[in-house]
Amino acid sequence: MSDYSDVDKKADMQVLHSMGYAQELERRMSSFSNFAVSFSIICILSGGINSLAQATSGAGGAAIGIGWPVGCFVSLVFAVAMAQISSAYPTAGGLYHWGSILGNRFTGWVTAWFNLLGLVTVLGAINVGTYYFFMGSFGASYFGLEDTTTVRILFLLVITGLQAIVNHMGIGLTAKLTDFSGYLIFATAIALSIVCLAAVDTFEIGRLFTFSNYSGEAGGNVWPETSGTWVFLLGLLLPIYTITGYDASAHTSEETVKAATSVPKGMIASVLWSALFGYIMLCSFVLMLPNMDEAAKQGWNVFFWAMDTQVNSVVKDILYLAILVSQWLCGLATVTSVSRMIFAFSRDGGLPASKALAKVSPTYRTPVAAIWTGSILSVLFVWGSSLVTIGETPVYTIVVSCTVIFLFFSFAIPITLGLFAWGTSKWDKMGPWNLGEGMFKLFAVLTVLAMILIFVLGIQPPNGPALYVTVGFLILTGIVWFGFEKRRFRGPPIGEEVARRQAEIAAAEKAVGQH
Repeated sequence: MSDYSDVDKKADMQVLHSMGYAQELERRMSSFSNFAVSFSIICILSGGINSLAQATSGAGGAAIGIGWPVGCFVSLVFAVAMAQISSAYPTAGGLYHWGSILGNRFTGWVTAWFNLLGLVTVLGAINVGTYYFFMGSFGASYFGLEDTTTVRILFLLVITGLQAIVNHMGIGLTAKLTDFSGYLIFATAIALSIVCLAAVDTFEIGRLFTFSNYSGEAGGNVWPETSGTWVFLLGLLLPIYTITGYDASAHTSEETVKAATSVPKGMIASVLWSALFGYIMLCSFVLMLPNMDEAAKQGWNVFFWAMDTQVNSVVKDILYLAILVSQWLCGLATVTSVSRMIFAFSRDGGLPASKALAKVSPTYRTPVAAIWTGSILSVLFVWGSSLVTIGETPVYTIVVSCTVIFLFFSFAIPITLGLFAWGTSKWDKMGPWNLGEGMFKLFAVLTVLAMILIFVLGIQPPNGPALYVTVGFLILTGIVWFGFEKRRFRGPPIGEEVARRQAEIAAAEKAVGQH
């Protein structure tokens, strides 16, 4: 980072001070590192592979050939609108601040809770996905493990614990590993694409644009029986669920150099590159399938079935190892994201035990309590929700389908507020990365439409109970706000409060050795 001068450093700190916060975290992340942390969480080798059946057992080839670009565009709409706001307000826990500054204390608080709930459950879901990938690739065949709740939770404790330890030890080590993760995902996606194309029997390019309906029995009951139109729309959840987590670029703003330009660029680049490499990889995979009807019948096991059928066992195991490491690094980056959100919300008193959760280690310059709290909560969530079922569906499955709804709600709230706040006293100064009023408002309106689509798709069978979980959470949120938080929670510093905090800022920076 030789191009990061003292002038740049001073400018980054001044922006933070102007929002009433101290430079407690350490700025060690380059522009590439900021991109890599979001690219690692998106991780096309995690969601793109673990959720593949949503496409192959849905609308078939067209769910990838046509559905993937459409779904990626839905995610891009959110990323572009968020990038505009992140340039103006580059702080850790970005969404919470945007919701507060562009709206009020209540909208900021709600945004924080939606984002936090989404991040904790997403961390659990990513690591559960890693567990199932491990079981399918090495766990059963090499180690003779059986899938039980005990094995699953022990596996999660080990990998989540390692992710927390790395985060605990400083952003420098985490950034190095997420940088490596960025290169590893690119290399593995290319290698997997080449292997798939080399194993193709006959190149049926038309397969990528052929609509089928594999709902019900024909698709291993991944989707209940429904119409061809619905099954295609439901397949959009594969790209939409995969291309999420790019808010990590905003959450690590205070650790990124030249944040006002690096963060928006990192956010958008992570979505575009994931969309492109994911498309090449998944199209190659679909072309490799010996038979679409047979592949659809495999349901959730389609990836392992196809690799076993078409790929040399040594090559297959090397790819599996690279994918497994990528998935662990995806969880590592998610721990970074969730801990910064907990830290940012806590320093304004938004959580129980806020004082402890907002504390930054002078040795490692990381929010240690926030890192371990987010990690432990994600394992407890998986454990608790795996033990309870509603009908025949584990609560875990229902909550994970809500997770993305919660995350996208937390994206949509500040974007919608920005639509009305643009040019008012709440948002009269744009950052250096600026789309212009007309373009931002277009993307803000598209965000609202995209949010409606995601909500409607997210509560369809077999995820019907997700509607009740979401409504229940909204009611609970209302009770907590009006019963307790409305009187207590002050929100982020605004106006005169910023000026009053300057002495505290200097003391906080001195405590962690920031000069």
